[in-house]
Amino acid sequence: MSPVTGILLAAGLSRRYGSNKLQQPLNNQVPMVVQAARKLKAVLPESVAVVGPDDPRTAELLSQEGLQIVINPQPEAGMGASLACAVRASHDAPGWLITLGDMPWIDKQTIRTLADALRQPRDIVAPLYGDRRGHPVGFGSAYVRQLIALDGDQGARSIVNANPQHLTLISVNDPGILRDVDYPQDIPSSKY
Repeated sequence: MSPVTGILLAAGLSRRYGSNKLQQPLNNQVPMVVQAARKLKAVLPESVAVVGPDDPRTAELLSQEGLQIVINPQPEAGMGASLACAVRASHDAPGWLITLGDMPWIDKQTIRTLADALRQPRDIVAPLYGDRRGHPVGFGSAYVRQLIALDGDQGARSIVNANPQHLTLISVNDPGILRDVDYPQDIPSSKY
């Protein structure tokens, strides 16, 4: 069985941030999206990044990290459209673990734990920190058609909500599963 495919969603428009947040360097001077990509790729060598057509710099950064680049021609259609593009490009994978380019603080061990938990085609996995569900979220191959049909800004939430009997929540000691960057002040001043 081939490994689960990692998906890094990096086609957002950064409207709340005010500029392209994905290229924003963290305190270690690594761009946010590169740090997220490195963690994903370290665990899941078969990883795909979705970028918008007007963001060649992010595509170049992620290509240099070894991710397959998929262009979402309509990033304004939302996260669901980006996710559909990624799954379409890797439709024969046994499953997908989806993470976001603006969540660079997720531990590699969390990614590994979730990927390992995707064993059956109907599996859905998500991490819990305390009582809060976060990212990344994984789907087995049985959801390929539903994932490819996604559109809009809700991502795959509708698939999770429609299949609660197949969802496994995994407790992790990783606050990074809840931390994303929407505004400049979301990037802390301490080193990571």
